[in-house]
Amino acid sequence: MNNSFHRLAFMLRALRHRNYRLFFIGQIISLCGSWITNIATGWLVFRLTGSPWMLGVVTFCGQIPVFILAPFTGLLVDRMDKRRGLVLTQTFSMLQSFALAALVFSGFASVTAIAALSVVQGIIIAFDIPLRQSFLVDMVEDRADLGNAIALNSSMFNAARLVGPSIGAVIIAAVGEAWCFFIDGVSFIGVIASFLMMKVHVPSRDLLHSNMLEELRDGWLLVSGPGPIRRITLLLAAVSLLGAPYLSLLPVFAGDILHGNAKTLGVLMSSAGAGALLGAAWMAGRRSVLGLVKIIPITVAIFGLSVAGFAFSRTIWLSSAFLFSAGFCLMIHATASNTILQTITDDDKRGRVMAFYMMAFVGVAPFGSLLVGKLSERIGPGPAVGLGGFFCLVAAIVFFFGLRRLKAAIRPIYLRMGILPPAPEAAGGVVETRC
Repeated sequence: MNNSFHRLAFMLRALRHRNYRLFFIGQIISLCGSWITNIATGWLVFRLTGSPWMLGVVTFCGQIPVFILAPFTGLLVDRMDKRRGLVLTQTFSMLQSFALAALVFSGFASVTAIAALSVVQGIIIAFDIPLRQSFLVDMVEDRADLGNAIALNSSMFNAARLVGPSIGAVIIAAVGEAWCFFIDGVSFIGVIASFLMMKVHVPSRDLLHSNMLEELRDGWLLVSGPGPIRRITLLLAAVSLLGAPYLSLLPVFAGDILHGNAKTLGVLMSSAGAGALLGAAWMAGRRSVLGLVKIIPITVAIFGLSVAGFAFSRTIWLSSAFLFSAGFCLMIHATASNTILQTITDDDKRGRVMAFYMMAFVGVAPFGSLLVGKLSERIGPGPAVGLGGFFCLVAAIVFFFGLRRLKAAIRPIYLRMGILPPAPEAAGGVVETRC
């Protein structure tokens, strides 16, 4: 019993920081509302159009602002009060959800209006994600707990992903999509209150003589230059472009392929969320960033195989099993990449690097959604999604063959930070690169 208690306490150690504890409580309420809106939006568009292409278009509209604005929002995030910025983004998100609810309640909902509001939400997200990611360091004072905080963030996100779609499916069946959007709007009150209650002391930066164009260029050179940041973000972008767009077609699989309804969609989304929640919990139990590099290609390969298996499944239990596996592997890949990037990045550049992380993981996705939406109309949703899974497997193999060079590039950084103790040279002058 004592061992189990200590294990649980270790997995939740980031919660000993008051600011992070407030963030965690407020955020989990808001995220449940966001996933309720997610399922309601997809089902509403599918109900209005019955078109996989239009699902891809609406997803594109919600995510393309992230791709366009990420380099600039990352620069601004490095220059602003992050807590105040998060209060603003959460307030605007609340207003956007209420606007969407009012649109559907009025009976004037159209794909054009939904797409326009999705663009607005995408602009908000372009600021919100780098703010949220870079603010972790301010909430969690002990850098040793940073990896745990990132993993708990993922756990929180996917706990909501597990519960939210199921609740949303019930609400849609009972009273319609509009109430989903209204409930989402109300849920933002908790997270706004949590940010207002925080007491954060952050050293001020001297920005009077800084040049924004130079800082933007420095951020781009840091991410695009040869090194671990570029390799990790490129694989993230490949998975986001080729594999992750299966999520935008879940309403099509639920309705046309599995011959179900909104509850079927809720089961599929919850299955992926359950897998991701388990993956995040596994990451939260890890003691160190060491060993994460080699996990990345393994999880991407299994993710690609799982997506391909889901694409050709015709029974809900098998589809749910493949989605569980895909969610588990995608979450470990994203969390491991996030943890490594935040660990090896200097504090004054973290906002920019997290913006490019967001650009790779979220901003590239709309192009994948458009691609898989158009391709599914030509060859069918199953083959289109299966093809994406196959290419994720290829990307994992390519990454694997560059693993030794990647570890060698990260090792000096870990040594400088004291994460990795100096090791004696092996025979022949070869140094072990355990990262």
